[in-house]
Amino acid sequence: MFISKSFIPILKNNPSEAKIKSHQLMLRVGMIKQSSAGIYSWLPLGFKIMKKIEKIVREEQNKIGAQEILMPTIQSSEIWKESGRYDDYGEEMLRIKDRQDREMLYGPTNEELVTDIFRSSIKSYKSLPQLLYHIQWKFRDEVRPRFGIMRCREFYMKDAYSFDVNDDDAVFSYNKFFLSYLKTFKRLELTAIPMAADTGPIGGNLSHEFIILADTGESKIFTDKRIFDLNNEGSVLEKKSLEDLRKKYEQFYSVTDEKFNKEEFEKEVKEENRLITKGIEVGHIFYFGDKYSKALNASVDLPGGKKDFVKMGSYGIGVSRLVGAIIEARYDDQEEIMKWPFSIAPYEIAIIPMINKNDTTALEKASNIYEHFKANNIDTIIDDTDENISSKIKKFNLIGIPYQIIIGKNSDGDLLEFKEIGKDPKNLKIEEIVKLLIKLKEKN
Repeated sequence: MFISKSFIPILKNNPSEAKIKSHQLMLRVGMIKQSSAGIYSWLPLGFKIMKKIEKIVREEQNKIGAQEILMPTIQSSEIWKESGRYDDYGEEMLRIKDRQDREMLYGPTNEELVTDIFRSSIKSYKSLPQLLYHIQWKFRDEVRPRFGIMRCREFYMKDAYSFDVNDDDAVFSYNKFFLSYLKTFKRLELTAIPMAADTGPIGGNLSHEFIILADTGESKIFTDKRIFDLNNEGSVLEKKSLEDLRKKYEQFYSVTDEKFNKEEFEKEVKEENRLITKGIEVGHIFYFGDKYSKALNASVDLPGGKKDFVKMGSYGIGVSRLVGAIIEARYDDQEEIMKWPFSIAPYEIAIIPMINKNDTTALEKASNIYEHFKANNIDTIIDDTDENISSKIKKFNLIGIPYQIIIGKNSDGDLLEFKEIGKDPKNLKIEEIVKLLIKLKEKN
């Protein structure tokens, strides 16, 4: 991609209406454009990053045996009335009527709809477990949308649902998603801590929020610092292994403010290990048993002719929110540098030539390098504008492309000035750079 042909409407300064760094950066480098309060258009740069995050989320869901479906954004009110949540959910639900005067709604979540799909299709315990997920737009009519995509009304979300024959199997499914989330956030180079959380309007008695630390977060958290030393290496999809993994995290006090108990915190956590700070919720998982299956009569036949309501859980990741959360975690305010993880960067490398109207040598060399990268499936952008080199570097530092090749007056021979964003440059041959980038692609 040549930057002169790309749709990246960069602003010179941070927009005055943006108060946190993710909102500022996403508007400034043209990742999003506000359509109305809490609703945004995703422009090519931001959309590309979000789709790469979606790919990683999808891959990790598939690894635990979850099957992808796609449910509509508009739902009938009837199934919500069956569950009892139509009136209880509150004003965040956008209620509408079609031309036949039927009550409809823009889905804020999908427990009812997926349970309706399940009950019409699965009749026997032999077909369990079932793990279903989709990645779809949601709408919640926030009373005060703010902070850009971090607290907006329309958002892109992965939500999954598990169906099991009994509590023991259902907790096994819950633990599969617990592991999947740890692996997902690790691939995104985020340290996301699972914290005991309130179940809220979803219901149930087992729930974890996955929180990343950030001063701009809306969740206040209380945790034992030692939880950050844990990892999920070697975990396999077996009941005992997954149960041990979850308990390994649960041995350390770690809760959001809704579950906080001062006496317990001070009793269980030594003063030197206490951490009280803020964080951003990037995922939330729930186990709620037969709350929805009983209300919606979703049962299966058991051995001996009996029937029982299936046990369910739900599991959400804010795919669009993760774009903002990663910025909050990785943006350098002092240097005005954003470094995306290689796996989700909008481009893997930028080629920055010094353009001179009377000498096209640098641009020609840049174009040849670009074709070489293109042949090796390396996602590349080349700055073919006539800006000076320092302005170009500053621009790409702001966008956050992780690697750069700079072609200036002294770029002769086989060696290229190659730099990782935020680090000093070094001279490498193009074959060495290609090998490095291919290795990073394979790793991610």
